[in-house]
This record gives sequence, C-alpha cells and structure tokens, in this order.
Amino acid sequence: MRRKDREVQNKTEVFDILNRCDTIRIGMHSNQYPYVVPVSFGMEVVNDKAVVYFHCAQQGLKVDLLRANPSVCIEGDIFIQVEKTAHGITTRYESVIGFGECQILTDIAEINHGLKVLLGHYGHHEYPLDRCMGISHLLVGKIILNEITGKRNLPGAMTSADQSAIKHN
Repeated sequence: MRRKDREVQNKTEVFDILNRCDTIRIGMHSNQYPYVVPVSFGMEVVNDKAVVYFHCAQQGLKVDLLRANPSVCIEGDIFIQVEKTAHGITTRYESVIGFGECQILTDIAEINHGLKVLLGHYGHHEYPLDRCMGISHLLVGKIILNEITGKRNLPGAMTSADQSAIKHN
C-alpha cells in the first residue's frame, strides 16, 4: 500500500469497516476480462478470519465463473464526503480489500446459517427463513478471506502531506 498513513493495521478495525459496508463487490476471473458484481452480504469472524456470505440466483455468469475458479477478491467501501484541503480536493472514505476462496454451500444448515448472518447484517436478525418465498431458488456463497486490508481517509485526519504543508507555512 503506497499511502501507509491511510492503512488500517488493526484487524478488528478492518473487520469493523467491512461490517459497516452496505454492499460489497466480488471480483472473479473471466476469460477475457475480470468480472465484478455488487452483492448484499453478511459477515462474521471465525478463527480470526472474516467470513462473508452472499446469495444469488442458481444460474448465471457469476455462478459459472465461481464454479470454474473460486478464487475471488472482495471490495467494500464507505463513502463519507468530498472536501477541499490545503492541497486540493480529497474523498473521505473507509474501504477494505480481501482475497479468498468462494464455496457454493450445499448443506442446508450452512445455507440457513449464512442467510441468518446476511439478514442480521441488515437488521433483520429475527426474520424467519420460512417466510422467504424465493429461498428454494437461490444459492448461498461463503467466502473465507485469507487476506484483508483496510484503508481510510477520514475528516479531520491529517495526512503527512497536510502536516508538511503546515510545517512549511
């Protein structure tokens, strides 16, 4: 990471950023180009690793690509604002990038667990799965993130460039 001053080094904080994201994007291998798709998700930490669950249709390009090559990259971000600084315009944000392997779940207990984690992420912890009309028409994916990094540029945070400008004024 080039901007070490923006790196989030505390793993708990990185997990917290991921957990506060509304949507993640999953990057997959395709024949000619990368394929990236936004998904709703839920996340939990198991054995000090982030585990992400998402749901999708049983068929389609995403499923075909994941079955052909389960190695994925995920990205999540929280946009805060764009503002003027001493050096121009900057975006205030928090973000994560993670790498892992995707499993398409087949065990009903794991599927239900993944869906509960996903529902909980959006504040519906107690919603009964038997009320989900389309549950028989979906797949649940599970991504165990072997690597994850975080980055942030928050309002009020002084970068080394900002500190240097103050010293020289």
